[in-house]
Amino acid sequence: MAGHVLVGADGSESSLEAVAVAAREARQRGLGLRIVHAFIWPKMRAAGLAAAAEALRGQADTLLAAAVEHARAAEPDLGDVEGEVATGEPLTVLAVRSADADLVVVGSRGLGAFTGLMIGSVAVYLAAHAECPVLVVRGRPDADGLVAVAVDSSGDARAAVDAAFGEAERRGTGLLALHVWNTWSAEGPDHRPGALAPLVSNISELRKQAGQTLTDALAPGLIAHPHISVERRLLEGRVRPTLIEASKEARMIVTGARGRGGFKGLIMGSVSQALLLHAHCPVLVVRGGAEHHA
Repeated sequence: MAGHVLVGADGSESSLEAVAVAAREARQRGLGLRIVHAFIWPKMRAAGLAAAAEALRGQADTLLAAAVEHARAAEPDLGDVEGEVATGEPLTVLAVRSADADLVVVGSRGLGAFTGLMIGSVAVYLAAHAECPVLVVRGRPDADGLVAVAVDSSGDARAAVDAAFGEAERRGTGLLALHVWNTWSAEGPDHRPGALAPLVSNISELRKQAGQTLTDALAPGLIAHPHISVERRLLEGRVRPTLIEASKEARMIVTGARGRGGFKGLIMGSVSQALLLHAHCPVLVVRGGAEHHA
């Protein structure tokens, strides 16, 4: 299926919510929708349990048909909708299928087969391993406000800014560009007795550098999307909690998979993971240099 949004379905309320969001995203992008239900089939034929295996297959087909119907009900004007029952571990199946997708949509509470995992673990896994942008459905339902983007000087952040401009244009709204800075360690200021002294004494210079980082990151998007209004916001504080708090007023927050502070070899940065687990609105994760863009 060329040009499509990919979403997993397992029959849970969370996955049906993700299916509805995926249908909306596909319609807005003018793409098709592929809904996948993945299952590790028991080796029943060898045990003489072919009838049970057939029953499980029938249940999977029924579940998938319900997901397709749910997508069409959510977006009656949606074009192509394709359903697939795939054999394999669900996370791996979705990660592999992402290679030819434009966007993967996943619920924040994961797939039903992985209910024992910490809430958000499925989202973190797919955001780290998918080969296209990943939209995690979480936070308040029907979030409104501006599209927010977390900005630093990394390559992934530049890709995030590019994607955020596209999301703002697609949704007919403005962009909220956020850059968090501080004069302390990576964990931010700490005014408790015995806390470390500031690492940078020239606060005005640091603030100026932070503003320049934001200006530089936004420049290409402003040229490509001159009609998009942009609110620039420099925030002083600890990066993760500050961005999580800012997400309360956004309809979506866009972030790079890894930020400027990421360690070489890591797939996901701590800031991205924190947003996936705690943001108050949907989170779109993009990676720099990816062939697909949301």
